[in-house]
Amino acid sequence: MVGSPIDHSRSPELHQAGLASVGLTGHSERIDVTLDEVDTFVARMGRDFDAVSVTMPLKAALATRCEWLDESAIRLGVVNSLRWHGDALQGRATDGPGFLNALFGEWHYDVMGRHVVVEGTGGSATAIIDALVHAGVARVSLVGRNDQARHALCASYPGVVCDDRTDDHVDLVVTTTPAPGRSDPSMYAGVDHATRAVDITYNEPVSKWMKYYSAEGCAVMNGLPMLAYQAALQMSWWWGVPLDGAALMTVLR
Repeated sequence: MVGSPIDHSRSPELHQAGLASVGLTGHSERIDVTLDEVDTFVARMGRDFDAVSVTMPLKAALATRCEWLDESAIRLGVVNSLRWHGDALQGRATDGPGFLNALFGEWHYDVMGRHVVVEGTGGSATAIIDALVHAGVARVSLVGRNDQARHALCASYPGVVCDDRTDDHVDLVVTTTPAPGRSDPSMYAGVDHATRAVDITYNEPVSKWMKYYSAEGCAVMNGLPMLAYQAALQMSWWWGVPLDGAALMTVLR
């Protein structure tokens, strides 16, 4: 796992569990790498590292060093997973697909045709919106304080609108905003007991935001399933062996 800061990452736990589950030996560790050290790190791929999970602030910089990118990484311009394959650096972006897999794996929930409210305009929100749109969501209502970023996202994706004032039923609410500094939870018109609510942070098992929606009768989820299911996609790609995100959840609970 590379990025900076990196001490909080739980990815090594998932990687060790994944290795054990498929009968492989190996070692996963956290390595603090800053933007100034990107090229030095890339030079070590294939020699010291075969596969790497990537976090901020390196996702965009490492995408530009790859000789092959998956479709999600091409659209987003970022990677969260690298592998050394055939003497070339390859990259994938599995956050968005991991989010969708978490919804289906934990709730058997399909987003096709749904109306989703997304809070936030950063990298995580963009990855989730990209995945939602390509999975056939009916509409995404985007809420965020950065008007420039919000309008840019709405202009980039069909069906993404910069308007949360709707009486239409809201099927899913997703917050991607960091808990520190987060404003009080908002109740959107169209939310009822059938609405699902996901807070992709996971410092608290049940955040204030989740408690708010739970009190309204909504099913709620934190960000640990997204973490586990995107890690399963990473490791399946690295090793060519299918991994189950639900099984990895046992490591995090």
